[in-house]
Amino acid sequence: MVKRILFIHNNFPAQFVHIASVARAQGYEIASIGCSTAKDFQGVVPWRWSIERGSTPGMFDHATRVEADLIRAEAAATQARKLKATGFIPDLIIGHPGWGETVHIPIIFPGVPIILFGEYFYQPVGGDVGFDLEFESRSDAQDMRVHAKNATMALAYAGANVIVCPTAFQASTIPIGLQNSIRIIHEGISLENASKRPEATFRLPNGVVLDGSQPIITFINRDLERLRGFHIFMRALPAFMAKCPDAQVIVIGKDSGGGYGGKLANQETWKAKMLKEVGDRIDQSRLHFVGQVPHTEMINALSLSSAHVYYTYPFVLSWSLVEAMACECLILGSDTGPVRDAVTHGETGILNDFFDVDALSNAMIDACVNPSKYENMRKAARKTAISQFDKDTVGIPAWMALIKEMIG
Repeated sequence: MVKRILFIHNNFPAQFVHIASVARAQGYEIASIGCSTAKDFQGVVPWRWSIERGSTPGMFDHATRVEADLIRAEAAATQARKLKATGFIPDLIIGHPGWGETVHIPIIFPGVPIILFGEYFYQPVGGDVGFDLEFESRSDAQDMRVHAKNATMALAYAGANVIVCPTAFQASTIPIGLQNSIRIIHEGISLENASKRPEATFRLPNGVVLDGSQPIITFINRDLERLRGFHIFMRALPAFMAKCPDAQVIVIGKDSGGGYGGKLANQETWKAKMLKEVGDRIDQSRLHFVGQVPHTEMINALSLSSAHVYYTYPFVLSWSLVEAMACECLILGSDTGPVRDAVTHGETGILNDFFDVDALSNAMIDACVNPSKYENMRKAARKTAISQFDKDTVGIPAWMALIKEMIG
């Protein structure tokens, strides 16, 4: 008999894209539930939920997220009930609990084993909030509000058979009472096209073509923002550019003013803010903000990189770091939990205290002045990327082994 898997994700397929594709190819029948942004997937149309109400005006502040999650939970459960009415009874449910949708699913499909994705359990201190106090102030009320965001996620996790966390750091954020349910399995990154290209070039917006004859520093954010260390990077540039007068700096990413770290006041962007702060102390003709670029162009930039800077608060690891490692970049990273999951200081990269601007400046200088010093480190970084994060040889096989373990 064909086994059935129900995927639940706000933006399906999202992190489940590779797993769902291989599961379907291996003969599992799949269905999905998501919100209006969920995508059709290989002929499978998601059961999309919608909501008819928003949060209650005047709601107790700490309960606002809980209410919103439960509204979404009810909407997702309604779609699950409709799916069940068609005769689809899953043998396994795989879901992301981050927006509440999985909370009531055990009521609709009692007894069906559940795997939930353990992406991040909010921390009032030392995570995406409560880490960089230059830009935020702490209070009991703020800590309680952040802590309360976990309420529905904890309820969902309590009903799961297995919680899959991509990295050890992410697993460490899950409460102690749920630790025995955790498996650490990274979903995997497509690395077949992420490798150093010896003949790579990169065309700048002004038409100049970089070919690697000058030192190049790369920095990638989906959104230029503080959570990913953009402000630290910019503050490190004056000393670096003064010592390396021929070096070029490529910054890839949107300057939208958004991102995980929240928006600045008056619709200011982080690029504008940091150029106000350090712009008069850097050679802006060598600092290139190129926006979002096609993946192949990103790989070209990484192939030319003398060093790739990746800084992050203790939060979710970016795929771009792993791709940089696969391209044999010298990684200059922040000594924070997510980065330590991928990079070993002195072996596969250089890690420095997140807030130590001088340390980053000096690391970039040394990378450009003494490139041969780091050749073995670059090679080791690629080996680590392939052995720990490759989709085809690590991520998918581990996920499929778990699925087979649970339902055959």
